Amino acid sequence: MATKKQDMLLKDFMIEAEEIIETVDQSLFSMDAEKRSESGISPNTIHSLFRAIHTLKGTAGMVGLIPVSNLSHRMEDLLDKLRLGKLEFDDSLFDLLTEASDMLRNMLQNYSSPGKKTIDPQPMIQRIDDRLLNKTDSGGKDPLRGGISPDILKTFTEYETFRLQDNQKKGLGIYEMRVHYKLETFDLELVKTLDQIKPYGEVITSLPVTGLSPDAGIMFKIIVASKENLPQLEVEWVGEKIEFSRIGGLPTRTASDSGPANAASFGGASQDENSETVKSVTQTVRVDITKLDALMNIVGELVLNKSVIQQLGRSLMEKNSYSDLNLDFQKALESISRKISELQDNLVQVRMTPVGQIFDRLVRMVRKISRELDKPVNVHISGEETSLDKSMIEAIADPLMHLIRNAIDHGLESKEERLAAGKTESGNLNLRATQKGNNVLIEVEDDGQGIELQAVYQKAIEKNLADPKKEYSPKDLINFIFLPGFSTSKAVTDLSGRGVGLDVVAKNIAKLSGMVNVETDPGRGSKFSITLPITLIIIRALIVEIGQETYAIPLNSVSESLIVAKSDVKSIDQRDVIQLRDQTLPLVRLEELYQKSLSIRREDSIYVIVVGSAEKRIGLIVDDVIGQQEIVIKSLGNILGTLPGIAGACELGNRKTILVLDVAMLIEEVLKKKAVHG
Repeated sequence: MATKKQDMLLKDFMIEAEEIIETVDQSLFSMDAEKRSESGISPNTIHSLFRAIHTLKGTAGMVGLIPVSNLSHRMEDLLDKLRLGKLEFDDSLFDLLTEASDMLRNMLQNYSSPGKKTIDPQPMIQRIDDRLLNKTDSGGKDPLRGGISPDILKTFTEYETFRLQDNQKKGLGIYEMRVHYKLETFDLELVKTLDQIKPYGEVITSLPVTGLSPDAGIMFKIIVASKENLPQLEVEWVGEKIEFSRIGGLPTRTASDSGPANAASFGGASQDENSETVKSVTQTVRVDITKLDALMNIVGELVLNKSVIQQLGRSLMEKNSYSDLNLDFQKALESISRKISELQDNLVQVRMTPVGQIFDRLVRMVRKISRELDKPVNVHISGEETSLDKSMIEAIADPLMHLIRNAIDHGLESKEERLAAGKTESGNLNLRATQKGNNVLIEVEDDGQGIELQAVYQKAIEKNLADPKKEYSPKDLINFIFLPGFSTSKAVTDLSGRGVGLDVVAKNIAKLSGMVNVETDPGRGSKFSITLPITLIIIRALIVEIGQETYAIPLNSVSESLIVAKSDVKSIDQRDVIQLRDQTLPLVRLEELYQKSLSIRREDSIYVIVVGSAEKRIGLIVDDVIGQQEIVIKSLGNILGTLPGIAGACELGNRKTILVLDVAMLIEEVLKKKAVHG
């Protein structure tokens, strides 16, 4: 498992590292161009390059690529001297940095290509060290201080001194701007003054002047480098008693400083080496999820049109039987249908993301909560490579977070209670993910005390949710914990106790057409199992008729279909049920939910579609089953979208628009009524 996780981290690092190397190259070439411009190299460009190399050093070290981290570290030292003005960015330094960048790219490429020999960065590190020790750079030159007072200069930081020297070498004027502010507003007004200066030059530093009486306010000396004549600018400066004085800055730049462009300064590497360095480190491209959503919508329209053409094909077959033209049409239709299916499958795979991304975030949260509650927890993860649609991954983050908070806060006992119960001092929390057909099963299991069903029963009685004269099965009692505001916790904490956690879990999972199942064993722990479809974009559905209406039922929610004799339908607590093997299955008539009068065509029997899984299953009574079809679910909008048990609408091949049932929501509605009314 550790190897798989390391491989995933390394793969993610390679994608990020390639982007960093591209940033390094862009910054280097920007600096080379700016060096020859009138304004010179921008400090922001050097900072961008420094930050990129600093990030690469850190992330390479985290994934164990020490040689990459070491070379990045030495480049960082070189760039630190450059940004402090202790090195001159000349052609030789440009060559050295570009060759080091090329070596980083080659090292990363070899790490991502098994079988290729690793590259020793030591010779390059030695060249950088030699350059760092070269005292002939500008670090040995006398600073150009102009007429600036030594008292002011000695307050400059090393970086401010460099910025002063750099602007003087560019021939910019150095101004001292003295501004008085009121004590109560000086902080805000100073910021406004600095913002006013920025369009005209660079603020090197701003220094408060002491010695003024409180009534006189506070004065700041602002040292500014500018090519403008600041005192003559028509600007209404923020502040009072504003005075300017030019304290330095003479044209000192010579032709040799700005020398001509050297277009042939990229030498040093052989042709073979260059041919390797232009290759990408990975074959991965990062794509904005909204662009994939747009592509998926187009594929959805193609799937819809495919159904329309297939319907036309069937009509042609009925009218023209096996004519040559009809047969050719069917062959072409079959070919294009196959290609659309391949396109759909590949695009769905592109959107797939490992569940491990969420698990990693949850583990960090477990560590934090366990420290806060002083409950040591061992986290066991399996199946982190299981994939879900990217949108589903983000949507299940909050429900999983609530389940884990509940597991640690309410499920796991304290260290003393666990030892007294013969358990290990540390609790155990299992996070598992497995793919089962077109669904993914995610489990959160703890080895704590389990759910106190008697406490649940008492709380349900107290809230008038349960009938004290009625007996409830463990499954019925567990359904109470998903009701809004239901909590057996005696105290409200920062983590739980307000009764909103499991209610949110049930609603959010139902929105994803998923279901939650709970198993609990007193004294041994609880397991929450979440079943989710892999994707909600394009799904296969069972098309059924109920009275005059047609509905689509997502196929991943259907377990079986039955024809049941009406005499086998029993009534328990005023609800229709049938006995399905060893389970009593509640039946649901949609006309009851939507208050419609739908005719039931069959007189002696009924068609039942069994939906749901495990303990949460119901039987939907339908009149007829038309068949299976791929559908694209469309939203009903803000008004119709609130219909209970309806996930949206879809269009059939005959261009008829029908409603898509939200099975998870239907089951939650039925079980909620059952829990409340018994």
